[in-house]
Amino acid sequence: MRRIISGLIAIACLWPAASPAEIVRFDILAREPAFAGRSFGNVGTYERITARATFALNPSDDRNAVITDLALAPRGADGKVEATADVVILRPSDPAHGNGTLLLEVPNRGRKLAPQLFDDSAQPGANNADKAEDAGIGFLHRQGFTMVWVGWQGDIPSKPGQMALTAPVLKSVTGPAREEFVFDNTTNPTRATLTWPAADAANLTVTVRAAWADPRQTPPGLSAKIIDPNTVEITRPDGFDAGALYEVTYTAHDPVPLGMGYAAVRDVVSFLRRDETPANPLLNGLHPSVSRAIGFGVSQSGRFLRDFLYLGFNEDLSGRTVFDGLMPHVAGTRRMATNVRFGQPGRNPRHLQDPAWQADLFPFTYATLSDPYSGKTDGLLRRCSLSATCPRIMQTDSEHEWWASHASLLVTDLAGNHLDLPDNVRAYMISGTPHFAEAADVMKKGLPAMSLPQNPMHAGMPMRALLTDLNAWISDGTRPPASRIPMRAHGTLVPAQGAVPSDIPGLPYAGIHTLAAFSDQSVLPPKEIGRYPVFVPKADTDGMAISGIRQLALAVPRATYTAWNPRAQGFGPTALYPLQGAVVPFAPTEAARKEVHDPRLSIAERYADDGAYVAAVKREAARQVAERLLLPEDAERAVEAAKQGRLAKLGQ
Repeated sequence: MRRIISGLIAIACLWPAASPAEIVRFDILAREPAFAGRSFGNVGTYERITARATFALNPSDDRNAVITDLALAPRGADGKVEATADVVILRPSDPAHGNGTLLLEVPNRGRKLAPQLFDDSAQPGANNADKAEDAGIGFLHRQGFTMVWVGWQGDIPSKPGQMALTAPVLKSVTGPAREEFVFDNTTNPTRATLTWPAADAANLTVTVRAAWADPRQTPPGLSAKIIDPNTVEITRPDGFDAGALYEVTYTAHDPVPLGMGYAAVRDVVSFLRRDETPANPLLNGLHPSVSRAIGFGVSQSGRFLRDFLYLGFNEDLSGRTVFDGLMPHVAGTRRMATNVRFGQPGRNPRHLQDPAWQADLFPFTYATLSDPYSGKTDGLLRRCSLSATCPRIMQTDSEHEWWASHASLLVTDLAGNHLDLPDNVRAYMISGTPHFAEAADVMKKGLPAMSLPQNPMHAGMPMRALLTDLNAWISDGTRPPASRIPMRAHGTLVPAQGAVPSDIPGLPYAGIHTLAAFSDQSVLPPKEIGRYPVFVPKADTDGMAISGIRQLALAVPRATYTAWNPRAQGFGPTALYPLQGAVVPFAPTEAARKEVHDPRLSIAERYADDGAYVAAVKREAARQVAERLLLPEDAERAVEAAKQGRLAKLGQ
């Protein structure tokens, strides 16, 4: 494949620093054909543009002043703070064949995940876009989206396969930092990487506990030492299993104003969709080839989008709306520990880890509520409502988020009562799914720390339909399907105890779920002040959630798919294994199920033969197409997969 290297090409020009988008330089490093020239229906071929955007922020602008420590950062002669973000663009080679929508995916730890979800593309091809097969089924490309990725994370390096932000370092600034580690092994001593460099060993402490709710302990045999500024070695005591929780506190130095990452996304999107100078690579004639924008993010990146909205970054520096639509995926009701000194954007609090740190603070939902613990009245839409820049929002979660990321707080008030979503917000739970399944591999046992076979359910099919619905919502006002989530008012969102039948063989249920708490972050370690009610989806007699979008494998089942998977003995069995669900097949016959006292009907009792099963899949697929929760092309794929006995392998 011919690679056209421009080496800071001439089109990467400078223009006045007063540019409303605050992009002062857009360096195009390469333009080249994507996917080896593969063509996608009427859209045709795609081009990949690799670039670097330099932006400058005025700390006195109210839209930038929200960024923690920005005023402490080194400034240029113009009084502004500069940073540089990696940018990758995939656009139709002929812009006239695009659909006019810019789809920005916020990179997850520098990686691209949207191709895996929407296009069934496999890593590392999803990051590369070199080979024809890297586009997977080519859904996004056949739709004509212009896809953009912007490096935003300032605590990771920029390197091949990892997009990042290069931001100024605040030299000589020190402060407290805290990290948690679950090693899931018995290596002793063992090493862990610190997010920030340790200033010295004098203030290094380590504690251990079997579970987060237990008292911190410093038993004989427990110690820690600094190996280098970013590496700590922990000697582990006797009496704790492989899933024990170790907490390290230390004095860190040289932070970065990580909140600049929000401004990077804001300013690059505003520039690409509105700048009419030759510096804009999306210019088509006199105007950009995109007229609207959707922000999408998976997990960490979905939490980024919730914070992006909450902090007011959906208003650009000219007062215009940045994203017309937002699609945070598998974020639950979490945000990020990014816009704080010594933030940890890469840290994901998992069960059994701390549910009361900066990523889990009020507000949790879009509506404005009053918090009894902090005394604040707030909501994710508060700032954009004041500036009239609120997008249309489609929050999509796996069912796992309702067990592990207190997603129930999306639709309950802080006393646990039913709460309606604002009119510009839709929410969908994709039932029976783990956090993010990269590949469908039925009955994969997974890791030794996981007690049950791993749930392979992939969310690509409903997500393709929902993205289509969101694009129609922002393009022509076609309202999407009603929210599909468990709700207190419907009796489908219930306390954890009793939510799932406890009599299914091979499916141990103990009501384990992640709590939600408020803590005082001004002390180290933080002090818990109080807890909020958290609920989980009610299950049917097969052990699967009643509500949400029930993919075909749940609606026409041959097994039980859960969004939770307990840790195995020896690995902290009182907690859930992070990010995973479980699968427990039905017995083949009535006699086989009665032999093990399984209350779930057998496959033979449900379907007279294979033809009856396929017919049931076909009927359910047609219903979901009519409800705009499944695309016709995916319905055809699912029916064909059912005929071949591999429906679950498609995640459907």
